[in-house]
Amino acid sequence: MQRLRVRFRREEELKFISHLDLMRLWVRALRRAKIPLEYSEGFSPHPRISLAAPLSVGMTGESEFMDVTLSRPVSPHGFIEAVNRQLPPGIEVSEAFLIAPSVPSLQSQVRSAHYLVEIETSKSTEDVQKDIRRLLSLEHLPWHHERDTGRRNYDLRSLIENISVEKCGGNTCTLSMQLKCDESGTGRPEQVVYALGYNIYPKSVRRIKLVLGTRR
Repeated sequence: MQRLRVRFRREEELKFISHLDLMRLWVRALRRAKIPLEYSEGFSPHPRISLAAPLSVGMTGESEFMDVTLSRPVSPHGFIEAVNRQLPPGIEVSEAFLIAPSVPSLQSQVRSAHYLVEIETSKSTEDVQKDIRRLLSLEHLPWHHERDTGRRNYDLRSLIENISVEKCGGNTCTLSMQLKCDESGTGRPEQVVYALGYNIYPKSVRRIKLVLGTRR
């Protein structure tokens, strides 16, 4: 048995597919590439594939992680070449490396996520920075999110690690956000935009990095 940690990109062509559809895409591509997948036990065996953190519909990801467990050894280079030949435009494996079977799950290692968020606004850079300072000065920010299972109340401020302005101009502004993403909660970029006072969904959201770490 072998475990590979895979880094990949999800680009514009596939940003509107769901997490479930993305998992199906991976299974099909890995099977077509003849990758020897390891399967779970039980009444309904499934490939042992796991993603670090689901990427919301409409977002792109530049450095996503996935763990794949194989039934026999495959070289990382051979894995990358074989799988990329089977993937559609808009998704590509950029790196694969061996990890020990004892390494904790990806989901338990994710600590935060970095985003580049483009919003429509006629405000100057200085005014946007004032909005950011106002939000970051808050000790708490009660918020809620409506789910299929009901309303979830939480402190949005505790999920925001940092926000800064990348650039502004032409009625758009790009914000850099570092948001918590762990078992205690996940910061959502569009909600941070609303909390800043911009009552419009972002023009684009790119997740550029996932930060992994050990449990404290």
